[in-house]
Amino acid sequence: MSINSNEPKKLKVALVSPYDYATPGGVNDHVANLADQLTGTGNSVKIIAPLANSKSTDYGPDFIPMGRPVPIPAAGSIARVSLSYWRERNIRAILMKENFDICHLHEPAMPWLSLSVLRYSKSTNIGTFHTSRGTRFYRLWGFYAKRYLEHLHGRIAVSHPAMETVKKFFPGEYSIIPNGVNIERFSTPLKPIEQFNDSKLNIVFVSRLERRKGLKYLVRAYSRLKWKYPFLRLIIVGSGNPGEEVLGLLSQHGLEDVELVGGVPYDELPRYYQMADIFCAPNTGRESFGIILAEAMASSKPIVASRIDGFSRVISNGVEGLLVKPRDDQELAWGLEQLIKDPHLRKAMGARGRESVEAYRWSKISANIEAYYRYAISINTKKD
Repeated sequence: MSINSNEPKKLKVALVSPYDYATPGGVNDHVANLADQLTGTGNSVKIIAPLANSKSTDYGPDFIPMGRPVPIPAAGSIARVSLSYWRERNIRAILMKENFDICHLHEPAMPWLSLSVLRYSKSTNIGTFHTSRGTRFYRLWGFYAKRYLEHLHGRIAVSHPAMETVKKFFPGEYSIIPNGVNIERFSTPLKPIEQFNDSKLNIVFVSRLERRKGLKYLVRAYSRLKWKYPFLRLIIVGSGNPGEEVLGLLSQHGLEDVELVGGVPYDELPRYYQMADIFCAPNTGRESFGIILAEAMASSKPIVASRIDGFSRVISNGVEGLLVKPRDDQELAWGLEQLIKDPHLRKAMGARGRESVEAYRWSKISANIEAYYRYAISINTKKD
């Protein structure tokens, strides 16, 4: 039997998320998909993250729960992170036992788990910065986190906005590797949702119901259009409270065919994308990467979105969708109307989006990340 000595060594990787792994979110979704890809190419992967209820879900032997998460306000949202600093002994024991080649920390400046791993890790440490929203957090916490971030051997940002944000507080050299998308998850045809599978034209919104997601501007735009196009329906998917202002607008205008779905299970989300005739993302700003746009593109849906930095780097105006001025319900209504009136344009933009999203296929993103791991290991080894 011949052995190919040129085949690269399989890596032993720890993927560390600071957020409650039982709570769906962009970072945890990124970690789970990256773990699947790295494992699929023969690497050994463990996920380390806080877990709200370790008895509720079995994530398998390669998941290591570490600390109970608590909710803390962070950049206009709620982050569920562990503050269980007394678990540092457990962290040290796990790191010594596993002897990882790579410790890949996502949002490495977040307390407590990431900083504790950085403190005790003897591996090659990689940090990925996902957000472009944490300026106040970094300003308050950065002085403490900075000394631990010096233990990073490589820094990744998922976008230019994320890189520009983090560099203000933690200067250094960053590589940009964007988020990946599980294209088959969104592109594979699924059974339609019967209540939305009729002659109405569905405008779909998917996001947590936070102010910066811009739902009130979409509701206002919808109120401008509904009287002229009575066949419209607005489907709002996402956890949280829409807020008094949105509920007041719905009541004030007596808007019909507005469906507040709430949060949906992970496996059900692609069905809602597939029910869209138009996908709308009216976010007001501070988005590092338009993952919801990429998911809509994978579903072959045309998009109307705010013209903000994190979105403008994912779609091009007039190609996969239309980009409009943020916080402007009149221009948002105009953009929606262009697609409402033109089914051929909707189809063409959806098809172009499906082509463009291939750049974010997880197998490609994972290969880039693994190549970065090996580069960082080589640099770290030379330093030693």
